[in-house]
Amino acid sequence: MTSGPVLSVRDLKVEFASRRGVLRALDGVSFDIGRGEVLGLVGESGAGKSLTGAAVIGLLEPPGRIVSGEVRLLGERIDALPERQMRAVRGRRIAMVFQDPLTSLNPLYTVGQQIEQTILAHLPVSRREARRRAIDLLKEVGIQGAERRADAYPHEFSGGMRQRVVLALALCAEPDLVIADEPTTALDVSVQAQIIALIRKLCLERGMAVMLITHDMGVIAETADRVAVMYAGRIVETGPVAALVGAPLHPYARGLMAAIPRLDGDRERLAQIPGAMPRLQDLPRGCAFCPRCPENFAHCHVERPELVTRGEHRVACFLYGDGLADRAGDDGAAPAPEMDGAPGEAVP
Repeated sequence: MTSGPVLSVRDLKVEFASRRGVLRALDGVSFDIGRGEVLGLVGESGAGKSLTGAAVIGLLEPPGRIVSGEVRLLGERIDALPERQMRAVRGRRIAMVFQDPLTSLNPLYTVGQQIEQTILAHLPVSRREARRRAIDLLKEVGIQGAERRADAYPHEFSGGMRQRVVLALALCAEPDLVIADEPTTALDVSVQAQIIALIRKLCLERGMAVMLITHDMGVIAETADRVAVMYAGRIVETGPVAALVGAPLHPYARGLMAAIPRLDGDRERLAQIPGAMPRLQDLPRGCAFCPRCPENFAHCHVERPELVTRGEHRVACFLYGDGLADRAGDDGAAPAPEMDGAPGEAVP
């Protein structure tokens, strides 16, 4: 068993050819996920979260393509594999859990048949053994009466139960990595909590790596070990979940935290981030968040910040890098940025 990360992504860049020219959808994305670890990938719609997952598992839709960077699974590079070899990786070593479980389940077959066929496709076992494993997996994900329910069809399950079946389907080939793309969005709050707890439990017990893609900071806070905040195709801040949720540094991350409803506050209106994420064809020259940022200054308009280390965080913002002196003077000191309603102050 390797001691390195299960998944290692380095400087990943994805482009789409269009009539307006080449659009860069992912620009230099890098992260690692260790065994038994949940990495939360968070950001607004269009930030590049799902695209990152699709690039990792090799499901980019044409004309999208990886133009540079590396994706390594247990040290083995997989981004350049031929499609035939990538199909062997997909499902066997990397599994995907989608937002709508009905997109993963065939309505014409029982859930037991679908799990059994997946096991037989990836593991050298008999049909009898595949049936036994299918029932055991349904029990593991919390399906009551698994022996009987294995012979039921997807439409006979509730939304939460279908998502549990999809988790069983994802686990049946004993993958090293599970990519969960908005797995709780279509579920009510109580069922969301159950699915979150189940993902966390399975990750710890099986030692899998999990990439959890979501826009819900509450889900991230309950499930993830580390968080990567994405904006306009780039990672703008990473760190342990407690540090990033408690005291985010990047103005965008602080805006996301401030927008979470708080039971101990007396404000009548939720905090919001003004404006909208720029379109790929209209990205500003400097920092992509600059037009919406309450802390922007001259340097932000002309140059893009790179990730720098600040304590437990890595943050791409000139408030914490070389551009700070341009704003604050020769001593390089600046007041700690603050955004109304943020749960913690940033520490330069």
